[in-house]
Amino acid sequence: MSLALPVLPPPLRPLTVQADLQYHAAPGGGIFNPPSATHMGFWSINPYVGCAFGCAYCYARDTHRYTLERAGPVGRAVAESMPPWQAFERRVLVKEHAAARVREALRSSRAPKAGDSLVIGSATDPYQPAERRFAVTRSVLEALEVVRGLSIVIITKSPLVTRDIPLLQHLARHNTVAVHVSLITVDRELARRIEPRAPTPEARLRGIRRLAEAGVEVSVNCMPILPGITDAPEQLAELVARVADTGARSLGACALRLRAASRRRYLPVVREQFPELAARYEATYRDSVYARETYRTGLREAMERLCARHGLRFRVYRYDDAREEPDKEIHNDIQPSTNQLPLFT
Repeated sequence: MSLALPVLPPPLRPLTVQADLQYHAAPGGGIFNPPSATHMGFWSINPYVGCAFGCAYCYARDTHRYTLERAGPVGRAVAESMPPWQAFERRVLVKEHAAARVREALRSSRAPKAGDSLVIGSATDPYQPAERRFAVTRSVLEALEVVRGLSIVIITKSPLVTRDIPLLQHLARHNTVAVHVSLITVDRELARRIEPRAPTPEARLRGIRRLAEAGVEVSVNCMPILPGITDAPEQLAELVARVADTGARSLGACALRLRAASRRRYLPVVREQFPELAARYEATYRDSVYARETYRTGLREAMERLCARHGLRFRVYRYDDAREEPDKEIHNDIQPSTNQLPLFT
């Protein structure tokens, strides 16, 4: 006999307030996002909507706005209380009863089957600070213990993922399980300027090592590489060397993409923190989400060489397809300097 889902409270019910950060109950609905809805080649689960880490370059800000708009008058009131880019990182939505929703979906056709891929954290960090309080991600992993034959990937910046090593080990008995830790620089001071509320690079490297030592397959997402900011040869060489030293097996990398919502957050940070690059960024990303193709190709080839040197497998990043991004690509005005990769000319 199937278990009935709990009756959900009104959408966006306030859960708790922590300084200028508020948590709200997310609107009800399905827990799995199918490939047909996202146009990506995998199923996904995002235990939260919005992210308190608030990294300036984050590509997922639109998902928060869409969720608020669909929540009716209450959602619009929350959305209008501050700019959308700020609401994304200061009004985090929590998917209550996620485990019950996973179990219900697994009994239906609205869930991945053996042979499918499932990504947890494709549009928000599943181990952001909210997870310590609400443990939604942990409950999702517990509900997934019955699945067989899935390829499960968790994407996070947080070493909190190591709390769930026993769960990951259990899931790996019958599924392929990997953790992808996002890390774009090992320079602590630089990281503080571009992702001030995210865990430090040192904390992430320790987390990667703990996962590897526990036998959990772990990779690093060097995404996005920021032109003129984190792409100097010595920066990338040190990052790859430090990653290889942790026991990680692979690394993926791609250049910065800036969608409309991300531009409104990221470009002011560039103007404030890196004013010498502001005009070049404005020109490069005015009509396109991408850096120039030659830049992306040069970056990929350079990272492939660095990974080969350190015994890491390089993961090729799949760019958005035309259905997702109609904007045309324009000339890249970010010019090479003496500290950038010489291939970026």
